[in-house]
Amino acid sequence: MSGAVTLEALNAAAPAEFVATLAGIFEHSPWVAEGAAGARPFASRATLLDAMVAVVLAAPRPQKLGLIRAHPDLAGRLAAGDALTVSSTAEQASAGLDQCSPEELARFQALNEAYKAKFGFPFVMAVKGRGRREILAAFERRLANDESAEFDAALAEIAEIARLRLTGLVEG
Repeated sequence: MSGAVTLEALNAAAPAEFVATLAGIFEHSPWVAEGAAGARPFASRATLLDAMVAVVLAAPRPQKLGLIRAHPDLAGRLAAGDALTVSSTAEQASAGLDQCSPEELARFQALNEAYKAKFGFPFVMAVKGRGRREILAAFERRLANDESAEFDAALAEIAEIARLRLTGLVEG
C-alpha cells in the first residue's frame, strides 16, 4: 500500500502488507507493527495507535531503548547529510530545523552531545509544527531530568510522533 490508506484496507491486509505499510510509524522499528498486527481489526485510528503503543510499553527495556536510539539527533549530522527517513526529514523541516543559523546549529549540536552523554540516547521530541526556540527550551529543560523520567518522556514523545505519522498515513 502506498500513500494514504484506509483503516479497512489495513484491517484486511495480509500481515506482511500491514507491517510494510506501518513499518515507518515507529522509527526503524517494524517490530511494533508486527506486534500489533494480531490485534486487528481496529475500530479507529486511535485504537490502532493504542495497540501499537501497547506493544512498545510491553517490550523489554532493551528493546525500548533500541527504539529510542533509532531516532536521529535534532538538526544533527544525519540531517546535514540527508540520511534521515522521509518522515524525520519532513518533521524536522516543519519545525525549521533545516534553516538553523550557525549559532542555533551549534547550540543544537552541543545539546545533542550533552543529552546523549547524560542519558545514553538521543533527545526525542515530536517537533512537527513547533519552533526552534520552543524545541531548544524543551531540550534545556529536559536535560535537568533524571534518566528514568527522561526515558519515559522519550517514549511519550515517540507515541506522539507515531500519532502524527498515523494521522498522515491512515484515513479516518
